[in-house]
Amino acid sequence: MLVNPYELGRQPFALAEPAAWLKREGFTVTCLDLSLQKLDAEILQDAGLVALYVGMHTATRIAVQALPRIRLLAPKAHLCVYGLYAPMNETLLRGLGVETVLGGEVEPALASVCRRLRNDGIGKETTQPEPVISLGRIAFELPDRSGLPKLSRYAHLVLPDGSTRIAGFAEGSRGCKHLCRHCPVVSVY
Repeated sequence: MLVNPYELGRQPFALAEPAAWLKREGFTVTCLDLSLQKLDAEILQDAGLVALYVGMHTATRIAVQALPRIRLLAPKAHLCVYGLYAPMNETLLRGLGVETVLGGEVEPALASVCRRLRNDGIGKETTQPEPVISLGRIAFELPDRSGLPKLSRYAHLVLPDGSTRIAGFAEGSRGCKHLCRHCPVVSVY
């Protein structure tokens, strides 16, 4: 299960891209966008992996609050947190029971975690074999948005006549080389 805590009202590319990678390898993937959906006990109870995306500070704060409930609803699941804010909050996240922390180009590492869990079963490991931060170039898959709410449920443009249009965004960067605790500069593309 891939979980997005918060994404500024946009459909989360950071769930759609990993979903495509994992489905390509034969894994069953469920996506959950907490901005539009609730934690579902029925879906979570059988999850082998719950991976939360933390691409910004607000998403990290929401993830930290959601982790105890996720652990309660998915007691057998391996917990993973990935995204720009995961490595810089590694100590906090591991203290909350997160077993895998991933940053940078995470898709190959997420696939590795899934293969490892499929082959070895779910267990508590003392160290993760996947790198916490991977900066290797990866080939992008066509994102799989099929498990996400429809685009019409996300932010949209309201025109002067009151009609609406679906709005999109471009993922301009997956982070940068600097180690800032918080960047006040908003990139505009």
